[in-house]
Formats: sequence, C-alpha cells, structure tokens
Amino acid sequence: MHALIIGGGVAGTTTAMAFKKAGITSAVYEAHPDGLSERGAFLSLFANGMDALRAIDAHQLVSERSFAVTRLEFATGTGKRLRDARLDQDRFGRLEAPRTLRRAELCRLLADEARRRGIPVEGGKRLVSAVRTSADRVVATFADGTEAEGDLLVGADGIHSVVRRLIDPAAPRPRYTGEDAVCGYASKAPAIASPETMRMMYGKRSFFAYVTTPGGDTWWFINTPGSTSTPDDRGSVTPEQWKRRALNRVSGDIRTATELIRSTEDDVVGISVYDISSTPVWHRDHMLVIGDAAHAAAPNAGHGAAMALEDSVVLAKCLRDVPGVEAAFARFEQLRRPRVEELVATSANMKRRAIPGPLQRLLRDFMLSRLLKDGPRNARPWLTRHHIDWEATTGPLEVKDRQ
Repeated sequence: MHALIIGGGVAGTTTAMAFKKAGITSAVYEAHPDGLSERGAFLSLFANGMDALRAIDAHQLVSERSFAVTRLEFATGTGKRLRDARLDQDRFGRLEAPRTLRRAELCRLLADEARRRGIPVEGGKRLVSAVRTSADRVVATFADGTEAEGDLLVGADGIHSVVRRLIDPAAPRPRYTGEDAVCGYASKAPAIASPETMRMMYGKRSFFAYVTTPGGDTWWFINTPGSTSTPDDRGSVTPEQWKRRALNRVSGDIRTATELIRSTEDDVVGISVYDISSTPVWHRDHMLVIGDAAHAAAPNAGHGAAMALEDSVVLAKCLRDVPGVEAAFARFEQLRRPRVEELVATSANMKRRAIPGPLQRLLRDFMLSRLLKDGPRNARPWLTRHHIDWEATTGPLEVKDRQ
C-alpha cells in the first residue's frame, strides 16, 4: 500500500513516519518551495502529544530541542496572583511536562527525521486536483504539472485545505475569528518568568502570556483584534506594525506586557486565527483529511498540534488493522471525531471567557482565585492523559443499534 500525503507540516510528516512503522510506504508533498509551511509562533506539546510521538519513536528528538514548562501562573493585568497550576501532575498523579519550542523548529525536526527514515518529502508541490481511478487508485495533480499515484491520499494541508474541498465541495469554509495572534521573542526582556513557568495575565481588554527559555530569551503572545485588511494580507505586515497592534491592545491595561513588547526587536510575527466548528465529511474516494484540515480549533486550549499527532498515529493503526481503505477511514473517524470536536468546543469556550465584560471579569477573577484553594492540578485530564497503545489491535467499525 502506498499513500500520498499532502502537507509537510506537523501532521503530514508524522503520518508518514507512522505509516512506515505500520508497513505502509508514502511520500509527502508540500506546497511551499522550501518544504516548510509552518513559521512564526511557538507551541507546547502536552503529554498526549509526546505520547503520540513516542508511539513512532520520535519523542526523543523533540525533547532534545525543546524545554519543559511545568507550571502556569495566572494573574490579573496589575500582576495580582490569581492561581497556580501544575502541568506535570494532576489528581491522578505525575504527568510528562509539556515541551515548548517554535512551530517551525518542530516542523523542521519532523521533516528531517522523515527523510532520515527514507521517506521522500518534496517541496514546491501545490495540489490542484485528485481523482480516484477505476483501479481504486488516487492520482494527484500538482500546479507544476507533475502527477503522483497511490492507493490513498491523506490531506494534512492545514486549515485552508485543498483536499477538504476536493472531498466535499460544500465543506464549511474556515471562519476568521476576527483576531490575530501576535507572537514575539525578546532577547533582552525587562520581565522574565520563573524557570519552567508560563505566566498568563488577564487584563481588562486583553489576554497576554509569556515564558522564559533556559537561554534567557522571553517568548510572548497576545491575541489582538484583526485589521481592516483581509486576513491573508498578514504577510505584508511588518514586525514593527505587529508590535504597534499588540501595544495598542495592552496600553493602560497590562504593564508587564507593554514592557515586554517594547523590548522586542524584529522577531515578531502575526497569524490570523481561524476555526471550523465541525467538518461533516472527512473522507471520500480513498481520500481523507486529518489535523487542522479536518478539525481546526482556536488556539486557546493549546492542543492543535498534539491532536494532529494523535490523528497520525491512530490513522496508521487503523490502516494496519482494518481491512479495506474506506473501512479503515470510517473506523478512524469513529475513533477521532468525538475527541477532537470536544477540543474545538472547549477551546471556543476558553476564548469567550478570556476577555469578558466588566461583571463577568470580576466573576472570572474570583473563580480563578477560588480554584487556587484546591491546590495545583490539571483541570482537563481527558486531554493530557490520552494514551495510544501502538501494540494494541484496532477493532473493526462499531455499528450501534438504532433505538
């Protein structure tokens, strides 16, 4: 069995490695000429994301190029402490601490590892069309006029997925949330977080977070209202313009944020925030979407990359264990849809609670303070304690009787 994987980001290259471990050959096709589609922001891979990487023996390389974040500190915009939370434990015991690194670095590590394992990863391959042949094969055509043929095609091509539209022309379009996520890297920061700590500050008009690396740099992010220009024009916005937008949001609100943003030089990027509440159709004609192409959540819960990693491993297991491509796809969707749609809903709720109105803000701060009395804990073990057993056999599609 040979798979065509569209998209060379986190989901695409991890899927290729999982397929190889399952005995499935594949090739990865990335639209960007340099083969790197993910740039700019940083992320944290929680225990469930690292667990997925461990299933395909790729966790160690990520651990070596990242740093641990074991604690969250919650504070108001004035710096008043609201609550602490441990990320390396919950009410059930110890957890693997999240690993933090730049998204571009994660993509590069995974792509390099895929190539090291003998998997082709080609850049400059923008998908135009894909059709299923009479011999149950899939032929993909790229913008440069070349073609590729395989037994199945996996769309790991992100929130603006071409594959999603090919599978279902009526698929919902990504919704621009009206916000841009601005991220900066300050080498000479006036404020630093405690070791292995991410500090989250809830102001009157903004939510701001920052973490300090073992090397002493401080990484920060903030969501700002989108500009009047179209979201896809963000590539023309300069670092200085992104800084001004971020400063306008925190001015007179969060003093620490103002100082950090001003101290940052040119390493500032902005990313338009999109989501999709639900994608009704995930697969058709030996084609399937995974990761953000299937279930895009606002970044508030911080589990988008981890969910993509989980998708990759579960899909490989389904194709390994369930006879027939379409039956394996159906089983994959049955296993994954409830979990990822719960994340989408959770993340949307977190976004709404981040910057509420005045009365709701008082309630938010009160509740966070009350939670402090319960002691440090992970509030969502269903997310972080998810485990994928590579050796366990994936059962067939479960058909439930209609009531």
